[in-house]
Amino acid sequence: MNLRGKIAIKTAKLVASLCLKMGRQGVTWAGLIARKIEPNILKLLSDQVREKVYIVCGTNGKTTTNNMLCTALINNGKKVICNRTGSNMLNGVVSAFVLATDKSCDLDADYACIEIDEASTKRVLPTLKPDYMILTNIFRDQLDRYGEIDITIKILSESIKMAPKMTLVINGDDPLSVSLAKRSGNSFITYGISEKVFDADENSEIREGRFCAMCGAKMHYSYYHYSQLGDYRCPECGFSRPHIDYPATGIECGDHLAFTVENRRISANYKGFYNIYNILAVYTAAAHSGVDMEGFQTMLDRFTPENGRSEHFKIQGTDIELNLAKNPAGFNQNINAVMADTRDKDIIILINDRDQDGNDVSWLWDVDFDRFGEDSIKSITVCGIRCQDMRLRLKYVDISSELEPSVEKAIRNKLQNGVKNLYVLVNYTGLYSTRNILKRMEGEQ
Repeated sequence: MNLRGKIAIKTAKLVASLCLKMGRQGVTWAGLIARKIEPNILKLLSDQVREKVYIVCGTNGKTTTNNMLCTALINNGKKVICNRTGSNMLNGVVSAFVLATDKSCDLDADYACIEIDEASTKRVLPTLKPDYMILTNIFRDQLDRYGEIDITIKILSESIKMAPKMTLVINGDDPLSVSLAKRSGNSFITYGISEKVFDADENSEIREGRFCAMCGAKMHYSYYHYSQLGDYRCPECGFSRPHIDYPATGIECGDHLAFTVENRRISANYKGFYNIYNILAVYTAAAHSGVDMEGFQTMLDRFTPENGRSEHFKIQGTDIELNLAKNPAGFNQNINAVMADTRDKDIIILINDRDQDGNDVSWLWDVDFDRFGEDSIKSITVCGIRCQDMRLRLKYVDISSELEPSVEKAIRNKLQNGVKNLYVLVNYTGLYSTRNILKRMEGEQ
């Protein structure tokens, strides 16, 4: 490491330490300062990774997939760099490497697992040069940040061309991801769910892949899993779900998840059908890159989703599950997970419109909130900057809600007056603060 690089690392670490003492994350600040002092710092550090660099992209599931892959590698005795906090833009990526250095400002790392925001890939990939990109899915996200979905695909397409030797790990059930991979020229492998899981093939859910990405004709589906994910074929040009290299079968979902891949029965004690895709993506990337998979189930048994992704708390006798819900596809899957719990439950929904959330909250009208009209939902409280918008959205499906802008007050109210089973669904900027509130309440017991 050159002298400028060492100064950059030591200064960045000092800033991060001061931020933590002030009760702030400080991760992105550390990366920004390191880059200002040594613009080439990411290349200098990533070149020190001894084996492989994985990146994780996609609209939903990045943080869980990335952290799970990191845990799988650590379980195999490997030393791993990972941006576990979900800081996935350029400064957050730089920070992951900078803050992992030793006193000599060097890295001791076999692998790197780095989650990257799709819009940031063009700034990161030319320097990082990953060996693998896991692409979880492509859904419509924040319109004022990403625009329509074809803009996201264009950004990813241009970024992938900057790393021609990178292998893509693609969700084969997503026609948008598959069409991107086919056009990229990069080698790719696929994972997917190779059986019909749900009876209902048509509902009001938004399906971004309804039309063929290759020729524009309407796609035909044998079955849907959710959104545009499923078994698809274009009757005009023949574009279809590809051969799946790592297919999952024997699917179980509800109060737990289970499936079979490569004759291994995999199970996980958490909810959400979408998590099968996250687990399968990790399995595929690890297995294909030569990681020993014998301990994969043991890793899953020990793995605990954190940073607010399906994170569980027990406070004053109330079971609380915190989860991120930031776009229509993700929110609908959260609703599926909530409704799979047949017990009585309270729900808190927090909606903000800060820059990281996207100022446009019109996506709320594409979420199937009418499903919250069932008798098991005993109350819904709306919080956050756009709580009135959320309340109006529920009103249009004849669901009443309580208005409480402060999520802490809403949680404390349900601890005292609720049914002891609480789901807290928040969009992006509410996640960190809500998790801090819940961790503090845990400590008060």
